[in-house]
Amino acid sequence: MATTTKIRPRALVRASGGPRYAVALAVDALGTGLLRPFLLLYGVMVLRLSAPVTGIAMTVGAVVGLVCMPAVGRWLDRGARSTVVAASMLVRVLGVALLLATPTGDIWLFATAALFLGIGNQAWPAAHAALVATVAHGRERDAALAGGRALRNAGLGAGALLATACLAGGTTALQALAAVTGLAYLAAAALAWSVHVHAATAKDRDRDDEPAPRMRALLAANVIYVFCLNLFEIALPLVLVTQMHASPVWSAAIFVANTVLVVTLQVPVTVLLSRFPRQSVLALSGVVLAASYLGFLAATSLGHGWGAPAVAAVAGVCTLGEIIYAGSATALVTALAPAHVLGRALARFQLSTGFGLAVSPAVITALASHGSAALWGSLAGATLLSAAAVATEKDHGTRLSGHRRRARAGS
Repeated sequence: MATTTKIRPRALVRASGGPRYAVALAVDALGTGLLRPFLLLYGVMVLRLSAPVTGIAMTVGAVVGLVCMPAVGRWLDRGARSTVVAASMLVRVLGVALLLATPTGDIWLFATAALFLGIGNQAWPAAHAALVATVAHGRERDAALAGGRALRNAGLGAGALLATACLAGGTTALQALAAVTGLAYLAAAALAWSVHVHAATAKDRDRDDEPAPRMRALLAANVIYVFCLNLFEIALPLVLVTQMHASPVWSAAIFVANTVLVVTLQVPVTVLLSRFPRQSVLALSGVVLAASYLGFLAATSLGHGWGAPAVAAVAGVCTLGEIIYAGSATALVTALAPAHVLGRALARFQLSTGFGLAVSPAVITALASHGSAALWGSLAGATLLSAAAVATEKDHGTRLSGHRRRARAGS
């Protein structure tokens, strides 16, 4: 099994789609960071909508955006790569334009804008992964995917910090941030399209009709795994502020530390673990995450004095689990899926990711209302079961290809 033991920045940029594409990712992430954390505030402060109505519109937009994923998968399997990435950015330009055109109190136009933003946000991860899988292979591809995630997190963090500094300007500042976000998406789309990455399509018609590998256990497990991505924005602030009565500064500090650790460690950790099978690494991430959930349970029992520092310490372990998960999950899907059904496989994976992200806030808050044991114990148990399912699942991609080869040999 080939491994990647060194990090070569130039090779990493080339494997990620080249310098122009890296700039496109950075600009897109910066624009997303400017608006996404404050979209709720835009609905409340600028459009004068109620917070619950605004939140429902945003949630519906994100969930309905998942409906486009089967079409995105088939588009990718026709060979499109940079075109789909650019399209996911252009759809968000339309969403921002509708947002700026929404009159005060118009919930339906705001919901439509949220829908287009949701479509772009859901389509982008699969399109990006397919593009990277086209220009890079093997463990170099894994490192490139990790590098893209680190770059995106850095852009999101920088955009959010910049937007936070501008919020003192009130509604005018929020409108200006939305306009700048639209321009950033437009510039990123132009850069991504200019890369002109296109994959060779299957020559045989019967291969075009082959289904993507089912990966049922992997997709089901991913719904649980992805809860870790919302912990630092939902679960930890909820527990620290409302249950432990700690200062909100702790939540903010933990969130910033998580972002910094992901940016700095995503590539090195992914490269370090490249000597092990991706399936084993993904299962390991579930064990690490489950251990951190049990650590949170123990930390919350320490009380007000030591509880918050203990939660912050355990958050580092949780971040490590998140890094291992993010570095192996998408890489495993790209390794399992035959090239001619890669788009559909990635679309299915994004469906499971989007569903998990959509339901996790409701599940986390419902479990937290029953106490720390219900929250962290349930998450730990479900994640350990998911890790076991990942570890024992058969390689459906290999089996599918093997069945096809045997069928052709016998004909």
